[in-house]
Amino acid sequence: MKITQDTVVTMHYKVVNAQGQVLDKAQQPTSYLHGGYDNTLPKIEEALEGQEVGFAITLNLAAADAFGERDESLVQTIPKTEFPPGVKVGGQLRGLTPDGRDQVFNVVKIKGDKVILDGNHPWAGLNLSMTLKVLDVRAASADEVTHRHAHGDHGHHH
Repeated sequence: MKITQDTVVTMHYKVVNAQGQVLDKAQQPTSYLHGGYDNTLPKIEEALEGQEVGFAITLNLAAADAFGERDESLVQTIPKTEFPPGVKVGGQLRGLTPDGRDQVFNVVKIKGDKVILDGNHPWAGLNLSMTLKVLDVRAASADEVTHRHAHGDHGHHH
């Protein structure tokens, strides 16, 4: 079966930065619903469109095509008194961007009575190399299309 709109693609992947450091490597296969549902990067969907099981590729992605350029407006310094006790570097919380959008922020530093939050993806601003290998392709169920993501062993669980 070819990878087309409303197919579920199962694959292994590895992500490497420009210095050759492995940032992430799938320990288990991962699945996504193909077809513009924002379940993976557009350049990955573009590269896999029309391909079949066994297809492998290494994509060299500029930051803009991967996790975007860094946006310094998403870095905020908040008084520590506004956080519950036990706030730690590496923690995550939901907040609002300067323009009022919901955003996940990572606690990147605690400096005295200030907490520094970063709403950028940790890989924002990085050029990346992604190696992908397609392990399975199947037709998506009606529920998967309605929910806009893959279900099952390597997809989303409700």
